[in-house]
Amino acid sequence: MLLCDSAQVADGKLFILGAGWSMIGPEPAPSAVALKIEVGWHEALQPHHWELYLVDADGRDVNIDTPEGPRPVEVRGDFHVGRPTGVPEGSPSDVALAVNLGPVPLAAGSRYTWRLSIDGETDEGWELGFSTRPSVPTP
Repeated sequence: MLLCDSAQVADGKLFILGAGWSMIGPEPAPSAVALKIEVGWHEALQPHHWELYLVDADGRDVNIDTPEGPRPVEVRGDFHVGRPTGVPEGSPSDVALAVNLGPVPLAAGSRYTWRLSIDGETDEGWELGFSTRPSVPTP
């Protein structure tokens, strides 16, 4: 997982712009999370479900106001991986995902974490933390 300004997937590869930051704001700005998921040989040929959600420093879901009321900042989807011809048995396959977000209003001077879940499982390595800059007082 990598924080970036924007990302896209083409031909199974990630194309990333403005990557590797861990500080944003304090004003809302577009951002993206680029993901490279390694799928084991035994996990190929079956559907997988992923969820990426944003939590605050206390581990609580971050909610934003929407026309339908407050909603958590989360993205989810599904992927399926085949076994490419000619790849040695037991070899993992890669899945590239690019999650682009519009400006998300976050509290200044705060800490947040993107957490990834695949098929209901999580791992400490599937977390990506970042901070928002403190507000600058207006003269």
